[in-house]
Amino acid sequence: MDIADALRYLDDHASYEKTGRVESPSLRSIERMMDAMGDPQRSYPVVHLTGTNGKGSTTQMVTRLLVAHGLKVGTYTSPHLEALNERICIDGEPIADDEFAAAIAAVAGIEAVAGVRPTYFEAVTAAAFRHFADVAVDVGVIEVGMLGRWDATNVVDAKVAVVTNIALDHTEFAGPTLAHIATEKVGISKQGSVLVVGDENPELSAIWSQSAHASLVLRGADFSCEDNALAVGGRLLEVRTPRARHADVAVPLHGRHQGDNASIAIAAVEEFFDAPVDDGVLAEGMSRVEMPGRFEVLGRHPLVVIDGAHNPAGGDVCAEVFFGDFSPSGRRTLVVGALRGRDPAEMLGALRADDFDSVICTTAPSPRAVSGDELADVARAIGCEGVRTTHDVPRACDAALEGAGQDDAVLVAGSLYVAGAARTYLRRIL
Repeated sequence: MDIADALRYLDDHASYEKTGRVESPSLRSIERMMDAMGDPQRSYPVVHLTGTNGKGSTTQMVTRLLVAHGLKVGTYTSPHLEALNERICIDGEPIADDEFAAAIAAVAGIEAVAGVRPTYFEAVTAAAFRHFADVAVDVGVIEVGMLGRWDATNVVDAKVAVVTNIALDHTEFAGPTLAHIATEKVGISKQGSVLVVGDENPELSAIWSQSAHASLVLRGADFSCEDNALAVGGRLLEVRTPRARHADVAVPLHGRHQGDNASIAIAAVEEFFDAPVDDGVLAEGMSRVEMPGRFEVLGRHPLVVIDGAHNPAGGDVCAEVFFGDFSPSGRRTLVVGALRGRDPAEMLGALRADDFDSVICTTAPSPRAVSGDELADVARAIGCEGVRTTHDVPRACDAALEGAGQDDAVLVAGSLYVAGAARTYLRRIL
């Protein structure tokens, strides 16, 4: 099997029609796959992360901090931005095509033995766990695909389980309340886990305290970002944890929310080692953090930013950074696309689409995309000015950049699929 064969195998196991609530969720298929493989996910300790927003950045910070300690780190994330290989990384580097194909071939070969037909996500998850065992990682950093309890990644027994925050998202699968969402997400914590929680909503505190865990570490009571200042290229932080106080922590990511992400990442790594992180190691690890597609600046004059904000909570944060931290003085253009399953009006409202001088609505490169025309109708209905439509992301980027001056700004957001397609195209032309 080569990379093309591997991708065909995965496409054959995709089911884009399954977008509603699962009435009888089960881990049976992935458990049988893992059992047939000899449970590779149990051959290394795991930091398991979930949350409505921030888990991607937090996952990368945890990875870089563990690598800075000299460990060999396998990181599993989803979705990918430009290439599927990005989901499976060793020490931050994506798996090579031939290794990825070999891992998928192993999954395909075990399918008949296990007596199950895995979904696309189950197959990639199984391939990641197998690859991490094959290359003998010291630790796995595993990001949940969706929610937690019934996510395919939840066949691991987390040494440290992290919940970044809770907001309403994926309510077509769980909900309708925050408590429902929190209950699903905290399902990644097991009896032996240290549970690290970044959400401070007092209405959810009983869910954390009553969950399975060996110990509980809470934002506010046990750790916090005490100071969070705008700095060149990112933020400058002071972080308090149960074991230390870290001053002048430089994080090369944009947005005040990255201070919260950094504080929970540092707390999680200290729980993993049961010891404070040395400040020199902390500085080295944080200096290497990169988050493509998360408020990533691709151009300066004009300002061109892509952000994978794909739900209202993420849209709020994206708009806050764009209009607050960057505060562009010229014309502002939003390129936006979205997937079905979320309210387009809510998403556009969160992104403050009506504060842009023009809005270019496009169709995300996904079978679940809302059409650019449909999104444009919603944009006009909520009062947006200068609404236009294109039917693919590259043409939307061209339209946004046409005639853009030195002080103007372009933001591309609404879906990771849109951000990924824009990143591929814009890096070629800017």
